[in-house]
Amino acid sequence: MSRQIHLSAFLLTGPVIHSHAVWRHPETVGSYLDPEYYARTARVVEEGLFDFLFFADRLAVGDQMGGSRDVALRYGAQDATRLDPLPILSYLVGQTRKLGLGATRSTTYYEPAHIAREFATLDHLSNGRAAWNIVTSMNDSEGRLFGKDKHLEHDLRYDRADEFVEVALKLWRSWERDALKLDRETGVLADPSKIHPVQHYGDWFKVEGPLNIPRTPQGRPVLIQAGSSGRGRRFGARWAEAIFTIHPHLKAMQAFREDVRAQVVQQGRPADSCKVLTAVMPFIGGSEAEARAKRDKHNALARPELGLVTLASQLNVDLSPFPLSATLADIARSPLIHPAAAEKLLMQGADTTLEELGRIFASSVRVPQLVGTGAQIAEQLADIFLAGGSDGFVISPAYLPGSFSEFVESVIPHLQRKGLFRRAYEGSTLREHLGLEAIPES
Repeated sequence: MSRQIHLSAFLLTGPVIHSHAVWRHPETVGSYLDPEYYARTARVVEEGLFDFLFFADRLAVGDQMGGSRDVALRYGAQDATRLDPLPILSYLVGQTRKLGLGATRSTTYYEPAHIAREFATLDHLSNGRAAWNIVTSMNDSEGRLFGKDKHLEHDLRYDRADEFVEVALKLWRSWERDALKLDRETGVLADPSKIHPVQHYGDWFKVEGPLNIPRTPQGRPVLIQAGSSGRGRRFGARWAEAIFTIHPHLKAMQAFREDVRAQVVQQGRPADSCKVLTAVMPFIGGSEAEARAKRDKHNALARPELGLVTLASQLNVDLSPFPLSATLADIARSPLIHPAAAEKLLMQGADTTLEELGRIFASSVRVPQLVGTGAQIAEQLADIFLAGGSDGFVISPAYLPGSFSEFVESVIPHLQRKGLFRRAYEGSTLREHLGLEAIPES
């Protein structure tokens, strides 16, 4: 079979996604506090044969802008409020049959045993559809919520994360596939010779196992990651089976994917063992003009000041001392901005002003907004995919569930006619949907 597009739905368990206007949009149905809000979307994307949906997450309300949370809470910044995604995924297990289900968990503020137990359970309950989106968290607000004065330094977070994943993998491997017997006649629950001790003593963790949860249908969850820094890419190349990324144009998408694939090979893995999925936010209309009007209506609902609050939270810096007219080059040179944040700012365009970037972050957090008819959107996605810009796409909604309903009804049939997207699920596990190799038996 020719290379096929992979699709993921990007969600947050809150009122704001990449679009800060989702909860305000007149076409959004329901409240983020209602489980049906998520079930409605899950059913739509499963009908559309998406590989998986996943929930991003943030652990605390940021106060980076002037040391205040008022604007974030009053108007709804990206991290203002949300629910924990794991219980919601457990609920969605019963609402879906084939769709992969992923959630974010931090390696900085959790322990490997937490992650191993949660995602092993999810993989069992879903019959092999679980994915873990690995993050190292972002800012000091999250640290203080967990009793830390300062958020761990960037590269140290990834050092900890490397060892964290090593431990989680050891715990998931501690049960052989046929260790669980459940033999009622003999009264034998499990074969102890097939359950192996874990004795890990490292720089960050001291863990003795085994896990008390049997080996899961997939062997372990699919590992997702989104690091874009040099250290983050090295981490992703070592562990990730799907990498979520945001880039503004095809050339940047191609460069990122080529770099990731090269680093994956350097880690001793096949290049295709890691799928690079780039994010897009589609606005679909019966005509291009109608789609453009939808985009403009949506963007007008997104408050620019919220974009700056979210940006400050992501960078872990206070942007309030700078005038809105300041360019990112000016800000990056300031001694108030640490080097990692300066590098990320300059990636947005040195001549971009703070006000302009605030508008972009409020409407999309830099996710490219695609505008057109279903056929036009399909053509744009096909062009990116066939040019090597991605292995698929993370679809970020402007309103729920309509953004996904329109995509499923108007875009996917065109991709199917091009021979670029499945017409039915051919497997039952997320690893099968993504075309990943099975986890070895031991």
